Amino acid sequence: MTVQTSDDRWLDAPVETVFAFMDEPSNQAAVTPSLTRAERIERLPNSGNRAAYEYEMFGITFAGEVRASTYEPPERIVYEMTGDLTGRITWRFEPEGGGTRLTYAADYEVPGPLPEFLLAPLIRWYNRREVRQLLDNVAEAVEGKKQAVAGTA
Repeated sequence: MTVQTSDDRWLDAPVETVFAFMDEPSNQAAVTPSLTRAERIERLPNSGNRAAYEYEMFGITFAGEVRASTYEPPERIVYEMTGDLTGRITWRFEPEGGGTRLTYAADYEVPGPLPEFLLAPLIRWYNRREVRQLLDNVAEAVEGKKQAVAGTA
């Protein structure tokens, strides 16, 4: 079954700050509710990451790797997913109103024996909730770092 999800949020932090934060795999695990592990395996020739992941959905753990197929600091990162889940994750970082418009978009295949008509509504709901929480968590992390840095100056 193919799952597609996307959302965006304005963040009160510079594009470079948000990009640098999201470019670190361990930070993605810290802000993504169901991502239980994300570890850099290596930096690729394009300077993007190859990372191992574990993602839990409805008590099932999915494991694999992501590889930055497109790496354009500080504008965009596109990850190709392989393993239990296959697909693509795209992060866009756009300057807007003195901050950053962060956009997350993903499309991936979810394996499983259950019919799509049973799973699709539940997975769509789950993904919308996950992505919204992810963006809220990123905002908290990068906006807090900006304030902490400003407070120490």
